Amino acid sequence: MSVMKSMLAAAIATVALSAQAQGLPSSATLGTLVVVPANGEVVHANDQVTVTLAIEEQDKDKAAAASRVNQKMNQGVAIVKQADPQAVLKTQGYYTYAVYPEAAPLPPGTTARPRVPTGWRVGQYLQVTTANLAALPKTVSAAQGVLTLNRLNFGLAPATVRKLDDQRIAAAYANLQQRVAAIAGAMGRSVSDAVIDTVDFEGSGNYAQRVNVAGARSADAASYSGSQVAEPSFEPGETTLNMGLVAKVRFK
Repeated sequence: MSVMKSMLAAAIATVALSAQAQGLPSSATLGTLVVVPANGEVVHANDQVTVTLAIEEQDKDKAAAASRVNQKMNQGVAIVKQADPQAVLKTQGYYTYAVYPEAAPLPPGTTARPRVPTGWRVGQYLQVTTANLAALPKTVSAAQGVLTLNRLNFGLAPATVRKLDDQRIAAAYANLQQRVAAIAGAMGRSVSDAVIDTVDFEGSGNYAQRVNVAGARSADAASYSGSQVAEPSFEPGETTLNMGLVAKVRFK
């Protein structure tokens, strides 16, 4: 008798395990609320660049250093405006630092004397924003005759980002639909049973691809009694815009 009971119990366990392997019945997921994250991407070639140019002078006379910086910055601004009239210019970061000699270790008990500067470092930055990428090498080459190339930042113009916003939303919503269909299939439900309750769009993208270019002090351009700087080569690259969303989906 005990053998029969054992065989019956084993059969019941086998049926139960088989039922679990086949998944829950669809009725078990009625009214289920599922939180679904989704993401959409749009890739676009960069169509704008922000160039940072700089000038720095050092002299024992602070006024002489500042005068040369002011003169060369004025020259650099004029060169950039002539090379690219469409560019938007912004001068920034004017600085003046005292240069001190290296201090030797003082003997014990000696009182340190006030340090006296031996010179002055004066500098300024010029930010240039333009969509004229075709003329960028020529513009930078001309500017490097007077100023130093400090940094490049390729990205998308604000108008381009706004234009791509519709595509980002559509891509994110399409990804949501794909995920809802996959979830419905895993639950053994029809995708037609899914009802979107809430959609929360959260835009989060990498709007700029930074390219750092180390620059060195260069001589004046030919028109300023110096040598002409060869044109550099730039690759603007592309930017990926992301649109994230979180949706609440209920299965009826």
